[in-house]
Amino acid sequence: MKIIQIISISVVAIIHIYIVYLEMVLWTTNKGIKTFGLKSKEFAKETKVMAANQGLYNGFLAAGLIWSLIVNNTDVSLFFLTCVFIAGLYGSYSTKKKSILIIQSIPALIAIISLYIK
Repeated sequence: MKIIQIISISVVAIIHIYIVYLEMVLWTTNKGIKTFGLKSKEFAKETKVMAANQGLYNGFLAAGLIWSLIVNNTDVSLFFLTCVFIAGLYGSYSTKKKSILIIQSIPALIAIISLYIK
């Protein structure tokens, strides 16, 4: 893999590691509540298990991207980046939050494009 590919894939993986931390550790804190626009601390507590499950899935995306770098396989990278891109599109559409598109989908798209640079 070229350095631009490694960097762009790594950035997407790091973003998802941070999302895992937000969803699994910080969900009920002021930072988690503010980041996800939750209506109250009580709501955050009620949805903590769901958020942790969501965080786990984001962890699998990060793990897949890291694995693609370790095995140096752009097909694996493309699969996981496409999953991230689609998840970001859906998340942005379903929640009406443009920030998800910017934080998740655009970096994934940049990494996907980097895979096609010869």
